[in-house]
Amino acid sequence: MLIKLMVFLPLLTALVGGLGRDVLGNFGTKIVTTAGLFISCIIAWITFATYLNGTGVAQIIPVLDWIRSGNLSVDWSLRVDTLTAVMLVVITTVSALVHLYSWGYMSEDDSQPRFFAYLSLFTFAMLMLVTADNLVQMFFGWEGVGLASYLLIGFWYQKPTANAAAIKAFVVNRVGDFGFSLGIFGTFLVFGTVSIPAILAAAPGMAGTTIGFLGYRIDTMTLLCLLLFVGAMGKSAQLGLHTWLPDAMEGPTPVSALIHAATMVTAGVFMVCSLSPMFVVSPTAMTVVTLVGAATAFFAATVGTTQTDIKRVIAYSTCSQLGYMFFAAGVGAFNAAMFHLFTHAFFKALLFLGAGSVIHAMHHEQDMRFYGGLRKKIPYTFYAMLAGTLAITGLGFEEVFGFAGFYSKDAIIEAAYAHGGEAGGIAFAVGVFAALLTSFYSWRLMFLTFWGKPRWAGSEHIQHAVHDANGHDAHAHDDHSGEGAGSDPHAVRIVEGTAGYHPHESPMTMMLPLVVLSLGAIFAGYLFHNQFLGAERGAEFWNNSLAFSVHLTEAMESVPLLVKLSASIAMIAGFGVAYWAYIADTSIPAKITATFDPLYRFLLNKWYFDELYHLLFVVPAFAIGRFFWHRGDEKTIDRFGPNGAAAVVVSGGKLAAKLQSGYLYTYALVMLLGLAAAATWAMTR
Repeated sequence: MLIKLMVFLPLLTALVGGLGRDVLGNFGTKIVTTAGLFISCIIAWITFATYLNGTGVAQIIPVLDWIRSGNLSVDWSLRVDTLTAVMLVVITTVSALVHLYSWGYMSEDDSQPRFFAYLSLFTFAMLMLVTADNLVQMFFGWEGVGLASYLLIGFWYQKPTANAAAIKAFVVNRVGDFGFSLGIFGTFLVFGTVSIPAILAAAPGMAGTTIGFLGYRIDTMTLLCLLLFVGAMGKSAQLGLHTWLPDAMEGPTPVSALIHAATMVTAGVFMVCSLSPMFVVSPTAMTVVTLVGAATAFFAATVGTTQTDIKRVIAYSTCSQLGYMFFAAGVGAFNAAMFHLFTHAFFKALLFLGAGSVIHAMHHEQDMRFYGGLRKKIPYTFYAMLAGTLAITGLGFEEVFGFAGFYSKDAIIEAAYAHGGEAGGIAFAVGVFAALLTSFYSWRLMFLTFWGKPRWAGSEHIQHAVHDANGHDAHAHDDHSGEGAGSDPHAVRIVEGTAGYHPHESPMTMMLPLVVLSLGAIFAGYLFHNQFLGAERGAEFWNNSLAFSVHLTEAMESVPLLVKLSASIAMIAGFGVAYWAYIADTSIPAKITATFDPLYRFLLNKWYFDELYHLLFVVPAFAIGRFFWHRGDEKTIDRFGPNGAAAVVVSGGKLAAKLQSGYLYTYALVMLLGLAAAATWAMTR
């Protein structure tokens, strides 16, 4: 009963808050939705606690009979095992804290009931996804989070950029979801069922079999796993289907923390780990997952080094960390992938909400070039983001203590090395290099935001704030081009216009979630790494809820010392480069961008994926649309259809009008002509 309450309570509060907003008002809606999420969160932690000691068993909780059609039988049931329990904790904890955080962040918004109802609806869809007992039910939750994310990304629908980002996320995910649906159809065709436990039990027996696809005979499990993985690529923003994720930052910052840091984007990782007994049957599929994950980690980390929007830096960081999770799964370390998902939820949500606190303090300014010197102005936000940065960069000491990312990210890198082979070697090298870049862009964000002299003067947002406060126009602003735009000489004149602006700390409703998430970023890895990663305790903890390799886990513990230290060495190197460029000698970034301008532009423009897709897909799609619109619809269907029929009626009406002259002889002539025509017709018959 508690499990059902945990899953369906967010749906109930979404309906009550959304439909009853006129009765409840802003405060009542926030109370109902937030209280519902905290209740679900408490139940999730209680459920998770039962699995920590390895004694928990998988539970199937029937809800209702759903579909009966021929051989297809689908019951709506809630399946809870260790893997699901981990996801329940992640989803409900982050969602509950985001609800509370939004009390302060969205306090001035006119549509708060709609926003909180959307948040709860999203949480329900995500809970349905992870508790699915069959692929159809999983697809229901899969599409539900797609709908909710569309509504949340485009929440500020008055902004054209928000609408465009919502549509982009929806369309790109439809590409991935098409592959996912084909995978579900193929799985039902092969196994005769959509029940996940039944499919996983039968999967090893399909090794070596083939199936016809597009005129070719293909390994059955390779085809099914790759089709399912296409869905994971879309939802988890892997290279090729990643373009929607950075643009999704157009939504409110709490949305970024909830959807694009801790829950929706990890749905693909969860799906691959949940179906891991299928994937391990196909070495080809595992290799593809490894290489795609490694390529994504490398791509997103390189792009993150050049971005200036604080939320976009964190967004590309998310994309890169998802790549880590996938190549961990690809080398068979599904437990390490899930552990990184678990720890990542805390420190990435912390970084996003911390960024929201900075944006709140800086009057909605998101460009880091116009920050600086905020360490003493908003100290609590600074310490929270410092904890998140130390967690994502992986600061720690073996056998002593480490922040969350130290245990999970290092385990992934060690797993890639221990796996061996060409794909494992590539993943290991990329993982170490991406760790260096992660450290660099994370500390770059911290140094630009919290250290150095204030560069607020160049911000239009700050000038508008001063203008509103003082009742007069602020001075002209500098441009937003180049790494050092915030230190433009004109800023000396502008400082006088913004001298009265004082960044302020966020309200308690925003700070309390930062405190809780900071604790997770600091202690989550240390407290749970034995259960998630240990060879003996790990097997007991996971209890067959995913494909756990004792051999790989033991091999990870015996890798060379240099491999164990590689991520830490990369982290220190990234920190050193960032300190050198943004603290010791701030002229270096401008010199480097001038020297390597083509490379800088390439990275700044995100490898030109958006431009390439625009050229290959958007332009032809619009051209085809215009052709069918003008040539097909207007000049063919409308011309010979409704418009043509209307033209005939109008022409006939005009002719009939000419006959209505009012003269008797005209009517007599028409009658005679009609009689003559009738007589002629009768005689010819």
